[in-house]
Amino acid sequence: MEDRCGNSNKGFKVLSDFVWLCLVATCVKLLLVLSYHSTDFEVHRHWAALTHSLPLQEWYFDETSPWTLDYPPFFAYFERFISVFANLVDPKIVQLREGLNYDSLSAIYFQRITVIVTDVCLFVAAYRLTKRLDYVRRYVVWVLIIGSPGLLIVDHIHFQYNGFLLGLLLLSLSFLEEGRDLEGGFFFAALLCFKHLFAVAAPVYFVYLLRHYCRGGLVRGFTRLLAMGTVVASVFTVAFGPFLYHGQIHQVISRLFPFGRGLCHAYWAPNFWSLYIMFDKGIAFVIRKLGFNVPTPEASFTGGLVGDASPFSVLPQITPLTTFILVLLSMSPCLVKSWKHPHPKMITRWVAYAYTCGFLFGWHVHEKASLHFVIPLALVATDSVEDAKHYFIMSTVSCYSLFPLLFEAQEYPIKVLLLLLHSLLMWIGFSTLFQVTKKPGSSKTATEKRDFGIGYIGKIYLLGLLGVEVWGQFLHPYIFKDRLPFIPLMMISVYGALGMMYSWIWQLNQILNSS
Repeated sequence: MEDRCGNSNKGFKVLSDFVWLCLVATCVKLLLVLSYHSTDFEVHRHWAALTHSLPLQEWYFDETSPWTLDYPPFFAYFERFISVFANLVDPKIVQLREGLNYDSLSAIYFQRITVIVTDVCLFVAAYRLTKRLDYVRRYVVWVLIIGSPGLLIVDHIHFQYNGFLLGLLLLSLSFLEEGRDLEGGFFFAALLCFKHLFAVAAPVYFVYLLRHYCRGGLVRGFTRLLAMGTVVASVFTVAFGPFLYHGQIHQVISRLFPFGRGLCHAYWAPNFWSLYIMFDKGIAFVIRKLGFNVPTPEASFTGGLVGDASPFSVLPQITPLTTFILVLLSMSPCLVKSWKHPHPKMITRWVAYAYTCGFLFGWHVHEKASLHFVIPLALVATDSVEDAKHYFIMSTVSCYSLFPLLFEAQEYPIKVLLLLLHSLLMWIGFSTLFQVTKKPGSSKTATEKRDFGIGYIGKIYLLGLLGVEVWGQFLHPYIFKDRLPFIPLMMISVYGALGMMYSWIWQLNQILNSS
């Protein structure tokens, strides 16, 4: 009886600590309600308006605004659900034409609160994913996920719903880690019908589920394959069925995959292609200095809704097919491992690696996509001190690469403080988790020496980030005034890409060396 009461009290303390942390995070989000918001704010307001004002068969044809609907049907249904409450708060929010660029206080408060409320999905997933961990590991993971500065910047300042979507991903992973593959497959299928860009990890899911769930002989394997196929097909039928009925699947697909966009986003994500572009420009510069005639293509580094990062002067042109092949090739070691040894405890690491491959080598990648692997890797970070070291550097680079999203002066202290606070909490959490225990006969105590550290190379790299920021924020404006405004952004992207390439190589090495 005493053991049962003790376990009950311990469980209550864990839950109360978790709720307290969620409340603190929510209070921080509420403080950010009136901060800067990007054009994504109008994007989601317009989507709520068009789903509220138009019949379903017109949703993916509407061009009232430049911000046409380009998310899968579940997200459109989600916007339609939100619009019901928006109409009660302020009917102008959901007016298709009169509401264009409407950002009254009522609209701002309403849309900000919808993001905060839907973060409950992330909270539930984080709690569920960590319920088998010891208390310290659990608390560290909670802080990394719930207190992620990247999510605060992207969702609660810039404005998006990544917390909600990543909550669905973590829910899927939590079920897979428990061996409940059918539920895990269901939530991943649902996630794809909310945001198709998460499909980068679909090959890993397919191979893993085929080998882990559909095993046990021909009859049992086929039965399970049929069950999984039925679940996934049912989810996609609910999402796309109405549009299939109206004969609009081609239109929906063309909106979801606009390959007419350029290789890079208007602001370069810190991935392989930013290095590729700079290498091309560097070679072209040298060749011109040698007296050869090399065409100079027009480049757009910071402007436009969608920026094609210009044709290349010297290096081969890149097509969507090229990036698709590179993503699959870079992912292949992970697919082989998941085929040979489909272990539930490795699935989170494999999925995070797949998203890293998509971020580095994908077509028209947004800088915000780094959250797709940063958030799942928070769980992996507590596995070993080496994982923690990697996560510290990688998450710092990811957060810093989001800084250009907040370009107004009043948001500068916020993003800097968020990154510094996150780094401090990471350091304290990892140091506590991996501190050295006192050995018999040793005069050193547990608090005098700690295992966690990032090493000289890590320190030098992070000092380089500081140098990039000092140059872009203070020295470049002083020296060049308004000339060459793209240089600081380019430096953030290229230097960040070096850190992301390190992260990819490190994750690949861990996967190859795993048993």
